[in-house]
Amino acid sequence: MIIKLTATQQAILNHAHQHTAGRIDWFPETLKGGAKAKTVESMVKAGLISKNKRATVMTKAAYAALGIEPPLVEPKKPDQIKTRENSKQAQVIALLKRPEGATITQICEATGWQAHTVRGAFAGSLKKKLGLTIVSVKDENAERVYRIAYV
Repeated sequence: MIIKLTATQQAILNHAHQHTAGRIDWFPETLKGGAKAKTVESMVKAGLISKNKRATVMTKAAYAALGIEPPLVEPKKPDQIKTRENSKQAQVIALLKRPEGATITQICEATGWQAHTVRGAFAGSLKKKLGLTIVSVKDENAERVYRIAYV
């Protein structure tokens, strides 16, 4: 299905594509107050933009409506991650990079964190923010072992 863009929508999406890597943070000067809010709402309903906690960004449908291929987003590899060398996050990543991986207990001992904090770090900072893929394996009589999967 081809979405027909208004001139305002086209201007917003073109600016986002050309200047801010798909982030919606510019609007025409003529668009103010309620009109701006209605335009954003209509673009969300049409599937042209997506809002998350950090930013409002173009979707694949927006790129298609502009006749442009969406940029490819490649997952980060553990070697590309930038974190302070002496941080607890760096310690956790180092443990997970090992061929034998690490258990929650081992990570708790190394960092001084509680188990729920380690699991939260896996879900939040490692998976969502850094884009790492963490896999786990559990033997019948053993504890669950976590590793960073190399994609």
